Amino acid sequence: YPDAYTTWNVVSSMGSTMSLIGVMLLVIIIWESMSSKRQILFQENLQSSVEWTQNNPPAEHSYTELPIIMKF
Repeated sequence: YPDAYTTWNVVSSMGSTMSLIGVMLLVIIIWESMSSKRQILFQENLQSSVEWTQNNPPAEHSYTELPIIMKF
């Protein structure tokens, strides 16, 4: 390439390097999270929610009004 494109070549190379580092970091984070056996701090699937009382998938318009959820 001509010398006129040197600046854009450097900018492109820096962007490519940043993208490569980002993808490598993502792969490392995913691998580490799957290989470590950490205890779950927050459980998102609360058994007392309305979604767990339904069949999958729930029928459309299952309730005419919101049910009262009782905690056990």
